[in-house]
Amino acid sequence: MTSSLLPLTSADYQPHALHSTGRIWTETNCYVDVWWEVLHSLGLDPMVAGAFAISTDFEGDQWTFFKYPEADLRRAYGIEVHEMNPWRGVLEHVVEQLELGRLMTVEADSYYLPDTQGVSYRLEHVKSTIVPNAVDVAGRFLGYFHNAGYFELTGADFDGVFHRGAHPEPALPPYTELIRLESMRKLSDDESLYVATRLLAEHVDRRPRDNPVERLVDRIGADLGWLRDQPPETFHLWAFATVRQCGACAESAGSFLAWLADHGGAPQAKEAAQHWINLAEQAKSLQYALARAARGRQIELGPIATQMAAEWDSAQSFTGASVRS
Repeated sequence: MTSSLLPLTSADYQPHALHSTGRIWTETNCYVDVWWEVLHSLGLDPMVAGAFAISTDFEGDQWTFFKYPEADLRRAYGIEVHEMNPWRGVLEHVVEQLELGRLMTVEADSYYLPDTQGVSYRLEHVKSTIVPNAVDVAGRFLGYFHNAGYFELTGADFDGVFHRGAHPEPALPPYTELIRLESMRKLSDDESLYVATRLLAEHVDRRPRDNPVERLVDRIGADLGWLRDQPPETFHLWAFATVRQCGACAESAGSFLAWLADHGGAPQAKEAAQHWINLAEQAKSLQYALARAARGRQIELGPIATQMAAEWDSAQSFTGASVRS
């Protein structure tokens, strides 16, 4: 017997356009990516609550691991999200909540997620976030949202994800959240524009008062010598936490502001979107350059650092103007 919420199959699933191959950063982070696909599959527009990317910052050793705030999901879609205590074991809770018409986010090990083939599947243990949608315990089958799509797994991978059989429960329970859909709603176009504009104003108020890209670049310069002595896997972890999150966040902000302009928002939103996209492209170029630097090649940070900082200032200037209009 399969417990499920949405009638989906991995063979027929069409990801949201935010995960199209034309994106600068095809994935952002496991939490934002999975929410884009969950909202899309629920018939909701992920961009209505997309303003959160505006208020991210450089945290000293990493860019903000940006996520949909629970309050924004409630405001935009009527979806309630809160941490859940998996006291019985994750699998039991997932099945029961599906039968109650709810979803859960579940911290899972990518070692057992086939969609990460060639990256971490059966190669290394990497924490990630999935949202189970269909479970057949007897058949050891799981349909789940992860990263840029919807996937399915069976057998030993099912046991690994849910710590069954030869896979004992971890010392600490995985982090899980309950996604309550009872009050979910789809706003009209006018309502969507109003909510998105109000959320944008709130995140503009919360944005950094200086230029965090300048602080990021300073840290990159300080880390370069250390990086050259690190194995490749350390570089990838470092780059994900710094340059990739900065770039993916900038592209997400640009997508939101382009959506806002197309849906009746202030004309400055379109100009803001272009500056955010420029920043995302420059961050991608910087990551490629840093990969070369980590292998011992010399690079000049100055020109691209100046460009990225200027794009941040312009993006935030036009973003603020799009609120005041």
